[in-house]
Amino acid sequence: MRRLSLLLLAVSTACAAPVQAKSAGEIPLPSQAQRRAYWNQGKGEVTSYSLQQARYGELHEGHAVLIFVTEPFSRSKQVKLDDPRRAGEDAVEVLKLNHTRKFNTGVYPYSTMRSVFTPTRGGERAIKLSASTQEWCGHVFMQLGQQKEGGYAGQLLSYFESEGDRPLRTPKGAWLEDDVWTTLRINPNELPQGSLQMVPSATYLRLRHVPVVAQKAQAKLTRLSKERLAYEVKYEGVDRSLRIEFEASFPFRILGWSETQPSGWGGGAQRLTTTATKKAEIMTDYWSKNRNSDRALRETLKIP
Repeated sequence: MRRLSLLLLAVSTACAAPVQAKSAGEIPLPSQAQRRAYWNQGKGEVTSYSLQQARYGELHEGHAVLIFVTEPFSRSKQVKLDDPRRAGEDAVEVLKLNHTRKFNTGVYPYSTMRSVFTPTRGGERAIKLSASTQEWCGHVFMQLGQQKEGGYAGQLLSYFESEGDRPLRTPKGAWLEDDVWTTLRINPNELPQGSLQMVPSATYLRLRHVPVVAQKAQAKLTRLSKERLAYEVKYEGVDRSLRIEFEASFPFRILGWSETQPSGWGGGAQRLTTTATKKAEIMTDYWSKNRNSDRALRETLKIP
């Protein structure tokens, strides 16, 4: 009888064991025609997410929106081109991500946005990153641009005396965390893995008021199921980790993400996890949807 009980215990324990994520392996990519049919239809992909944002040692409800769209870009000026035909070889098609978050802390609101521009043909890093944070105390802006000699250079503009207005520079070879969001949409096989140098998210840097410095990190891409992949980054120099879950097949839509790091200051600091979960998605030429009658699209996206 005791032997039977031990056998049943072993079986029940085995059944309860969690499913381990496996290496993603080589991920199938779409044909050029399939890629163009999705990303070059003259519309942008707009996706809303429910947000639990860590700030001041608590979690605050809010919403996030990811807008992915292709556009012509100038390598030298690092701006969207008005007339790509006149730019010649300087023109490059990029996948632009505008990543916005809105949440309230007590009586006052926060609004953050970061934009990243990555060439769609693959094999290249982001050309430019910009980010801003607005709240009732003031606002902060930072920008990094790819340099011919390697690395990124730019500027931080802040109303905080300790941050001030100062130049920024990152070392050659270091990844931008914000670049992985566009890279996984273009070709997840090109996501950096293993030990690497990475500059943490611009939003994290500004909310934590830490220097723009490349940190040693570990990154991996795993397969959670036939339909789902996860990309994870864990930093060694700072207490931060990022996990993005996305579809395992083209167009590799982002399903949600989580970020774990300290929140708050002094005795009120807590190690909390910000989470975002997909709510709704539309493909639209959103830049033309600017009339009162277009407000119904916000209801479709389930955002206030």
